[in-house]
Amino acid sequence: MAEIADEGARTGTAIAQFTNDHELDVPDAYAVQALSISRRVARGERVVGVKMGLTSRAKMAQVGVDEVIWGRLTDGMLLADGAPLSLGGYVHPRVEPEIAFLIERPLGGRVTAMQAMDAVGAVAAAAEVIDSRYEDFKFALPDVIADNSSSSGIVVGAWCDPSTPIDNLGIALSVDGRNQEVGSSAAILGDPVRSLVEAARMVAEAGLQLEPGWIVLAGGATAAVPLVAGSSYRVTVESLGRVGFTVTE
Repeated sequence: MAEIADEGARTGTAIAQFTNDHELDVPDAYAVQALSISRRVARGERVVGVKMGLTSRAKMAQVGVDEVIWGRLTDGMLLADGAPLSLGGYVHPRVEPEIAFLIERPLGGRVTAMQAMDAVGAVAAAAEVIDSRYEDFKFALPDVIADNSSSSGIVVGAWCDPSTPIDNLGIALSVDGRNQEVGSSAAILGDPVRSLVEAARMVAEAGLQLEPGWIVLAGGATAAVPLVAGSSYRVTVESLGRVGFTVTE
């Protein structure tokens, strides 16, 4: 399964839903994810952080879970602010607005919000390109996790002072200059810092820690918007600035 998930992501090719033919629980799905990412590392990529998913209470209720999920980020997923993005390597690409944390000191285990933020060197507006590789956009929760929680691309804006309040910032996702989604950072577990706390706990359960220099994406603050060739996408976060990209053919 790890090879199939990795090849789907590497080539931008749709794959069959794993849970249609296999019994796959959440722990096994994370094992598949880890093996899939190890293949990327073997090809020369480097893990540079983690992304959190299902960080809104509404999404949790929708899929019947009471815990967020996470995935790994590699340097092969990093996109430059303002750079063109080709749809060639994607299956069902979408974008969602995010808050990003830059880790300054190692962080892992059960920590308080204050302890979590003490390990943060900066915060920023970010856009995450998510891409489920499953045919017909059909999947169960373990499928999503095995597919690295749909991690695909990340664009990070200018880093800002970590003391900047981020618990209730206005957020807008625009397409070709028109707001498509508008929301608040409070949609991320009530406060994005809570997502960072969850990240520290969950990676520790996998025997890891958040390393200095890593990026942590707190989770989507609004619904994700499909990418269309020829359109420009911009995330604007109050107090943190803007970040975006243009999709090519």
